[in-house]
Amino acid sequence: MTTIDKAALHILDAAAGSSLLSAAQLPLAGEASEYLLAHIEKSRKSPDRKAGTFYEDSECKKEISAYLEGEKDFLAFSRTLAESFLRAFSHAAEAASRMLFVLEAHEDERRELVLFLCRSHAGFSPAVVDTAAGLSAELSSCGSLLPSAAATMDEFAFVDLSTLAVHVRAKRYSVDGNAIFVLPELVLECAQAPSAREALKKASDTAKKVAEAYGGDAVETAAAVKSFVAGELAEKDAVNPLEVGREVFKGNPAMQADYEQAIEEAGFAAPVEMDKESIIKKMKNHKLRTDTGIELVIPTDYFDNTEFVEFRRGEDGTISITLKQIQNIVNRG
Repeated sequence: MTTIDKAALHILDAAAGSSLLSAAQLPLAGEASEYLLAHIEKSRKSPDRKAGTFYEDSECKKEISAYLEGEKDFLAFSRTLAESFLRAFSHAAEAASRMLFVLEAHEDERRELVLFLCRSHAGFSPAVVDTAAGLSAELSSCGSLLPSAAATMDEFAFVDLSTLAVHVRAKRYSVDGNAIFVLPELVLECAQAPSAREALKKASDTAKKVAEAYGGDAVETAAAVKSFVAGELAEKDAVNPLEVGREVFKGNPAMQADYEQAIEEAGFAAPVEMDKESIIKKMKNHKLRTDTGIELVIPTDYFDNTEFVEFRRGEDGTISITLKQIQNIVNRG
């Protein structure tokens, strides 16, 4: 179970010059703690989360070490991180105001630094006003609404304070004309590995291209990729994109070689950590859309089982799909 020990909230508005670096820690009683814990759990399962490694000369890593050694208290440390964001965003084209949460949390004996970065957005809430005719309801503009507990924070970073292992989800910004991931590149100063979503997409897209180049079926190949990944995650916490091609194209060394070359050149040759629950859920079904507008959702386990689904390609190049052993159909429209 995760417990938040310390928290600070800073308002970053480099363009308007109206930033607020908090002078006190954020109270964690009741709903505030529940809100942040919900986002911690949701972010940990994000398929966009990337593993990171601090550069040797990372200033952020030095600041974390200074904090852990007691040279800075938590609030001063959080303000230093906020100032790093402000310096970076002062050169960015996007001028939106942002909220920065800096948290220290623990789970069992493991201490963790958590950063949440999100844009504030305008919204409205009902307000009761006293008029000459009596109490009346009006709309009150709120300019700094945070994401709901069910939404996802725009960007986040988790740093294990024992191993300094990093996991991050970040967006690119135009900084001095260059597209840069501000959170990992300018604030944390760390390298990023591919995310689970990126690795799975690259594996699937590459496998389909190789299959088509050899006259194979891209749809069947994509289903085979999903089936292999689901099987791997039943036993492991990571998937190696190279292993995908070795399994999907087993028995065809030429296709395996083409797949591996493409994966290595794209920088996806290392195993990628994945959240089993969320990824297996995505692998559960295979969605198809025909050029005639018909959409099908087929369980991956059934896709290559001709007792339930059968694909046939006609001499004219068209494809027929036969669904078998159906005892009942429910109208979901």
